Amino acid sequence: MLKKSGLKLWAVLLWLIVWQLASMAVGKEILLVSPIRTITRLAELASALSFWKAILYTLSRIALGFTLATALGVLLAILSSRFSSIRDICAPAMLTIKTIPVASFIIVALIWFSSKKLSILISFLMVLPIIYTNTLNGILAADPQLIEMARVFRIPVFRQILYVYGPQVLPYFRTGCTLALGLSWKSGVAAEVIGMPVGSIGERLQQAKVYLDTPDLFAWTLTIILVSLLFERGILFLLHCLERRLTHIGSSECSTQLTREAV
Repeated sequence: MLKKSGLKLWAVLLWLIVWQLASMAVGKEILLVSPIRTITRLAELASALSFWKAILYTLSRIALGFTLATALGVLLAILSSRFSSIRDICAPAMLTIKTIPVASFIIVALIWFSSKKLSILISFLMVLPIIYTNTLNGILAADPQLIEMARVFRIPVFRQILYVYGPQVLPYFRTGCTLALGLSWKSGVAAEVIGMPVGSIGERLQQAKVYLDTPDLFAWTLTIILVSLLFERGILFLLHCLERRLTHIGSSECSTQLTREAV
């Protein structure tokens, strides 16, 4: 995981040492908890079933928001690449979503929706413009000669989408997912901290803040980092496998089709 993140183990250890020394220099746990105390508290929290329930609660809602935004973003990108009028309609909406602060969305959403659905909506809104923009750019940047060749040799539309467009668009889509995954967790947890749905990670963070329980605050923050990293790595691994498969099968399909036409 460290290699894929571009992190060096020695650099991580260096910052942990700096954190430990800073905590010792401050000398007050309420202001700055040491990494050792944070990990110890995290182990204590992990022994309780409520800890895992909170993770599952938040994970399921953020994952749902991310999935819905991805599906809609890809669909709108496909339609926008085909119809310029739809692209013109989507442009101001996407710009508005990207410009408005997350806190404003959260406050307005609390007026209309239950706090239980808040993290779904906020993560959806934060992910949608990123996936839409990157997917649309990928479709528009697809090699026109390759597309024309697929049409000339009458490759079925579904196979064109899967094996011609797919390998060319997936790098753009993967980049969008990389940006959106981290943002979905930041915005989703922020929504939970403000909305405080019962049983969520955000509620636990808010309680730690109210009671000045700094060890809990740091432990839950570390939990968010670890869970979001695992979630991100899982999604990117699946995309990497899909990209390799489509590229391999796409090359085989095109070669087979060209051979048939030549015969």
